[in-house]
Amino acid sequence: MDFLQPVLNGFTVVLDPTNLLYCLLGVIIGMLIGVLPGLGPAATIAILLPLTYGIEPVTAIIMLSGIFYGAQYGGTITSVLLRLPGEASSVVTVFDGYMMAKQGRAGTALGIAAIGSFIGGTVAIIGLTFLAPLIAGFALDFGPPEYTALALLGILLVATISNGSKVKALIAAAIGLLLATVGRDSFTGAERFTFGNLNLADGIDFVPVAMGLFGLGEILHSLEERHRATSVPAKVTNVWPSRKDLKQSSGAIGRGSVLGFFLGILPGGGATIASMAAYAMEKKRAKHPERFGRGAVEGVAGPETANNAAATSSFIPLLTLGIPANATMALMYGALLIQGVTPGPQLVENDPELFWGVINSMYIGNILLLLMSIPLVGIFIRILRVRAAILAPVTALITILGAYTINNSMFDVLLVIFFGAVGYLMKKFGFEPGPLVLAFVLGSLLESSLRRSLLVLDGDVMGFFSRPISASLLLVFVFVAVLPVIQSALRRRKTAANAPVLQKKESA
Repeated sequence: MDFLQPVLNGFTVVLDPTNLLYCLLGVIIGMLIGVLPGLGPAATIAILLPLTYGIEPVTAIIMLSGIFYGAQYGGTITSVLLRLPGEASSVVTVFDGYMMAKQGRAGTALGIAAIGSFIGGTVAIIGLTFLAPLIAGFALDFGPPEYTALALLGILLVATISNGSKVKALIAAAIGLLLATVGRDSFTGAERFTFGNLNLADGIDFVPVAMGLFGLGEILHSLEERHRATSVPAKVTNVWPSRKDLKQSSGAIGRGSVLGFFLGILPGGGATIASMAAYAMEKKRAKHPERFGRGAVEGVAGPETANNAAATSSFIPLLTLGIPANATMALMYGALLIQGVTPGPQLVENDPELFWGVINSMYIGNILLLLMSIPLVGIFIRILRVRAAILAPVTALITILGAYTINNSMFDVLLVIFFGAVGYLMKKFGFEPGPLVLAFVLGSLLESSLRRSLLVLDGDVMGFFSRPISASLLLVFVFVAVLPVIQSALRRRKTAANAPVLQKKESA
């Protein structure tokens, strides 16, 4: 009964008319952003951060959460109808979703995606409801050494598991750590990397960095991506899937829910990796894998379920440990700090209304998504036809105005423009901004926890291994760091072993 009371109080928070309105607003904005290729939930949350200043903390986080999981389904619409993924997690949906649309089954693909998204999200919310308090209770035993090990592991996992080049991801993370050191040293008061500029004395604010890298940088980059002509969208008919389609996709939905939930919890996991892993798993399990890429309904059901489950479960490490699992969660972390809320083990006890209000809002948000997903398809397709040359300047202007209103400071505007240029160049040369932002967010936690740990341990680094939790986390850190080297060595060994056989065949 002690457990149920705060959960029920959370529903009271969500059912407040203002919170319900912002939940609906967040879901609609999320779906819209998912439809528009290139922008994404991270960029949208970054742009909207200044607006959250005047809103109650729980209301602001409910809206931003709705944007995140709403975008997962919005990206499905263009993936199926236009072969144009609106969101990174919808890339694999293109393979079978678009082929189904070409076969006149666009409605079935969207219907299965909506059902899978709802089930995956709901399963993950139930898991979040029961698992998050347990993790938070366990994390109450964390001290500075444990937080040091956890921050290190989080940065490394995000850098090594993220898409693209691992070296580039590590470089981006290193830059993020360097930016986190700018400003006054919290222990000694000495200024670091300020170059005599008083605006940098208190460090670089998170909001201009996020708005520049994800907001302005994404806008500039997506202008190039959207210059190609868009094809005519397929007609949507027979939205409700047949009994055969439901039976075929039921296993994929079940597996995608479980896989997405656990991959979302992992730092560096998230919706994109969950959707790709779910697609690979369904193809590997299939009796006829050749069906995939030709309109297999499981190729839509599995990934769409997994990405929504992962989007929801990624709130677990954020709310219970204060560790963002991916770039969007890093922005959510920043939004909470702006509101004066520190995510972590104490959140469940100190602010149960916010904790349970945000979690329970996802139940309502998922129902809203299911009800609105198909009726709004026509509107989203019309919006997609608006030229990027019109949308981009308006969005950029809103971003810059938002940056100015935070502190009424032109220096913040200059920072946004600077990081916007950096974000554009990073995307242009294959560097993901996610690891940089995550390392920037975790950098201050890592530094303060490390220095406090050394004070507690009298400077003995081996003291980290005398504590069971920090020792376990550091062993995982070493394993993750060494694993790519071992894999690379095994590949070279296998190539060297196969070389004489190939030479023998060629000579024969």
